[in-house]
Amino acid sequence: MADNARAKRLADLIREVIAEKLQRGIKDPRLGSHVTITDTRVTGDLREATVFYTVYGDDEDRASAAAGLESAKGILRSEVGRAAGTKFTPTLTFVADALPENARTIEDLLDRARASDAQVRQASSGATYAGDADPYRKPADEADESGETGETGEAGGAADGKGTTA
Repeated sequence: MADNARAKRLADLIREVIAEKLQRGIKDPRLGSHVTITDTRVTGDLREATVFYTVYGDDEDRASAAAGLESAKGILRSEVGRAAGTKFTPTLTFVADALPENARTIEDLLDRARASDAQVRQASSGATYAGDADPYRKPADEADESGETGETGEAGGAADGKGTTA
């Protein structure tokens, strides 16, 4: 088994070679400038490579690009073998990347969250607190709640009449 660094280097080389060949070497109209190679992964034994791609366009363009990549697989593999110089050229598998659909889904979820936040902000714009503006107790409040009068010294106050409370 090869080490991960070698597999990573080979994956990078495959991505570059295929992108360059798609850009300049293959004259298939289905593989025009609207196909983008996004990622390449190579197995640990360097025998299989998975090439992820995206297609700018609708479903018909995606289907024609997939057919074009399948038909050009042999040419692309021979170019990779020539550039890599390895004993065995990895087999290529092309997979449509789900990144654009995932990004669109995330954007839709973020838009719904923004709309929900705006509704909450609008509903709370004229709202007031349920209690007082200052919810913390003060020493005078504690004395009022316990039934002491505080200043007069009549109920539980000091005998000297200075108005101190316990």
